[in-house]
Amino acid sequence: MVVDLSDVAPFLTWLPSALLEWMLVVACLAVGITVVAWIITALLHGPVSAMRKIGRVLRDAVGDLIHISPRRVCALARLAIKESIRRRVVVVFVVFVLILLFAGWFLDLKSLDPARLYLNFVLTATSYLVLLLALFLSSLSLPADIKNRTLQTVATKPVRASEIVLGRIVGFTAVATFLLVLMGLVSYVFVERGIAYIERTREDLPPDREMLLARVPVYGKLVFQDRKGEPIKGVNVGDEWTYRSYVAGGTLASAVWTFQNVSEEAFPDGLPVEMTLGIFRTHKGEIEKGVPGSLSVRNPKTGKTVEVRIFEGKEFTTDVQNIPRELRTPEGKKLDLFKDIVSDGQVEVLLQCAAPGQYFGVAQADLYLRARDASFPLNFTKGYIGIWLQTLLVVSLGVMYSTFLSGPVAMLATLGTLLGGFFHDFMFRLATGQTYGGGPFESVIRILTQQNVTSEPEDSLRSTVAQTLDQAAEFGLRMLAAILPDFGRFSFSEFVASGFNIPGDTLLTYTCRAFGFVLPVFVAGYLCLKNRELAQ
Repeated sequence: MVVDLSDVAPFLTWLPSALLEWMLVVACLAVGITVVAWIITALLHGPVSAMRKIGRVLRDAVGDLIHISPRRVCALARLAIKESIRRRVVVVFVVFVLILLFAGWFLDLKSLDPARLYLNFVLTATSYLVLLLALFLSSLSLPADIKNRTLQTVATKPVRASEIVLGRIVGFTAVATFLLVLMGLVSYVFVERGIAYIERTREDLPPDREMLLARVPVYGKLVFQDRKGEPIKGVNVGDEWTYRSYVAGGTLASAVWTFQNVSEEAFPDGLPVEMTLGIFRTHKGEIEKGVPGSLSVRNPKTGKTVEVRIFEGKEFTTDVQNIPRELRTPEGKKLDLFKDIVSDGQVEVLLQCAAPGQYFGVAQADLYLRARDASFPLNFTKGYIGIWLQTLLVVSLGVMYSTFLSGPVAMLATLGTLLGGFFHDFMFRLATGQTYGGGPFESVIRILTQQNVTSEPEDSLRSTVAQTLDQAAEFGLRMLAAILPDFGRFSFSEFVASGFNIPGDTLLTYTCRAFGFVLPVFVAGYLCLKNRELAQ
């Protein structure tokens, strides 16, 4: 895959610090597991013997991992692939094709955004089927071989436990990759033909509307300002979802985005602005009509401001506006956007709500400049790479758990780990005190006593004990947030379905995260298999 250097530059900035953090987390885990293993062994065999056993295990592990044979790994991977074929994994592809054949039963062809509907459908169906297949294959295969004593035949050959674990991961991932390639090709043809049919038959859609897009947005930094231009917080209208803040209508308050590196070469025809607004109405008015608002541009150094657009804002739609190069002041004076407004590559875009009693709700990503459109087929491929990364995580976890657990238990453990990964961000915010209601112990007390989460905790011994326990729990929550994969973020389906290009920086970042997680999981699986009696 080819990406330009500007797309990869943020990744190169992020990589050194992330690599250092990863090494620190892995080192802490290794030391912690070694200490626990020594304590258990010391209780059984004495401290001196425990030290010798732990030292021998670590010495053998380093030797096994260094002397892994790619040839033997490939041979074991081929065995895993043959085993998967015997289990008729092709049935998954047949089921997928059948789902596409009967998709017309549950796809609304009159949808306002048919491309998003089609893309969400094929990406979700592919993800569920492949991830379920990976879960069953990786969790059930090794325990079944141990139970049926077929693994003993392999173990008697000159192969290492590390090669057995790695061969399984590589083999099952190869099977999933082959299925993903087939599903991706079929899905692309299905989406293209479906959208082409809708464009021919839907008379309510604009004839020049392009549905399959990969927009490349340029985001600015958002601040809210009052009528004097002083920074303020956006208005809170009581919405529980605090993603957006609001701008009061009929006032001079505004939401201001500051964009960097704006040049005539990048935007020769002016600034194409796209925005998605939230609208809060304190009175109905004419509900069928949108809420009037205005867009202005301002020079960040001189403060020169020019209103360029009056528009009607509507919820759940992407409003497309264009700020032309030639501007006019209220007095009729002509200005050039890049000569008079843009200063050292910086420009400010102001959004105001014109209707008294109504509010525009915005977040930083709700307004952006549409720099260009990337290749949709390439972006579609990136979406499937995200599913492949999720599959790799599931396979590695399933194989690791199956080295010391029975099949059903390994499957549940894998699901539990992935479920914990979905709450990765919540656990981190809980550990750092960024959630309402305090830590886990204080939150339980608030729930049982029906206290408001935003009120100050009562001054009592119970609250003091809960807060003390929460401080002790912070370390564990931080470690869990550092260890568990943020599984939901490995999916790029929302990028593709919403028509946004997946940045090369994002793709490389999560690819590194996936392999950074798989490596210690592989080592853990090897150690568990190495110290397990296969005859049991």
